[in-house]
Amino acid sequence: MNAPGGGPGLPFGLGRSKAKFQMEPNTGVTFDDIAGVDEAKQDFQEIVQFLKFPDKFTAVGARIPKGVSVGLPDVRGREEILRVHSANKKLDPGVSLGVVAMRTPGFSGADLANLMNEAAILAGRRGKDRVSVKEIDDSIDRIVAGLEGASMIDGKSKMLVAYHEIGHAVCATLTPGHDEVQKVTLIPRGQARGLTWFLPGDDPTLVSKRQIFARIVGGLGGRAAEEVIFGEPEVTTGAAGDLQQVTQVARQMVTTFGMSEIGPWALTEQAAQSGDVVLRMLARNSMSEKLAADIDRTVKAIVDEAYEVAKAHVRRTRPAIDQLVDVLMEKETLTGDEFRAILSGYVDIGREQRDTAARTDMVTA
Repeated sequence: MNAPGGGPGLPFGLGRSKAKFQMEPNTGVTFDDIAGVDEAKQDFQEIVQFLKFPDKFTAVGARIPKGVSVGLPDVRGREEILRVHSANKKLDPGVSLGVVAMRTPGFSGADLANLMNEAAILAGRRGKDRVSVKEIDDSIDRIVAGLEGASMIDGKSKMLVAYHEIGHAVCATLTPGHDEVQKVTLIPRGQARGLTWFLPGDDPTLVSKRQIFARIVGGLGGRAAEEVIFGEPEVTTGAAGDLQQVTQVARQMVTTFGMSEIGPWALTEQAAQSGDVVLRMLARNSMSEKLAADIDRTVKAIVDEAYEVAKAHVRRTRPAIDQLVDVLMEKETLTGDEFRAILSGYVDIGREQRDTAARTDMVTA
C-alpha cells in the first residue's frame, strides 16, 4: 500500500499573510482542541506566549522561533487527532478510534480530518444516522487506493485475481512477523483489481529483519499462487507492482539496514536515493564492480528464498486456499476474522509459523 498524501515531503512554514494579527481570534479553537503532535503544539504555544508577553522572553535573551516543524503523528497522536475530528460526528458503538489509528500510518492531521469527513458523507449517502466501521474502512480505502471501480464479471480473470489475493493473505499469515490480515477484497480500486489489506503493528517505524522478510514473502504470495495453481506459463503481469516493491525492500535490507551476509554496513550513498537520475548513476558508478555484484547477488538470494517459502505455503495449504477463493468469489470481500476462521479450519496457523521459522534462516537469523 502507498502512503497517503501529506507525508514528510510536504513543507510546513509560517509564511507571510495580508491578514492583520488578532490577539483574541474568534475561531473558538483553543490549544485544548489540538492533538497529535505534542512537541509542535508546545512550540506554537511558546510563539503565542512570546507575541503576548515579549518582555518575559527578551529578559533572558530569547528570540522568537523562525518556524515550527510539524512531523507526522504516531499511532497515539493519530488517535487523539481522530477524537478531535469525530467529536461533532455520531459514531456507531462498534467504531474503535484506536483501530482506525493503527490502520492509518503515514496519515497527517489533515488526512485524518479528511477521512472522518469522507466517512460522514458516505454514511449520509447511505441513509445512515451514524458513521460505522464500514464507512471508515471504505474511506481509508478510497484515500489510499483510489476510487472504487466496477465489480469484475465472474470468469477466469476474476478467479485468478482471487487466487492472487488469497495467496498474499495466506503467505503473510503463515510467515512469522507479518502484520495481521485486515481484509481481502475483489472490489477494484484505482489501478488495482483486488487488494489485500493488513493491520500495522504498534510501531511501524521500527521493523525487525524477520518482519521485513515476512513482508517480502507476503508480497510474493500472489505470484506464488499464480504459478502453483495455474502453472508457470500462466503467470500474469498482475504481480509487477509486487515484484518491484519486494525487490526494493530486499535491496534496502542489504544496502541501508545492514541485514545481510555482507554485514552491518551502509552501502548506499545519499546521492543514490536522489530523484535525479544522473546523481543515482554517478553514485552507482562510484561503487566497485565487485561490491555492486555482491549486492545484486545477495538481493536475489533474499527474494529467491522468500519465493520458495511462499510457494511452499501455497502447496501445503491448497485445500484451504481453494475454499477461501470460493468464499471470496461469492462475497467479494472477506474480513480478517472471516479469513482466519476458514484458514484455521485447515491449518494450525501457530504451528505453521513455527515450522516456517525452523526451516528459514532469514526468519531466525
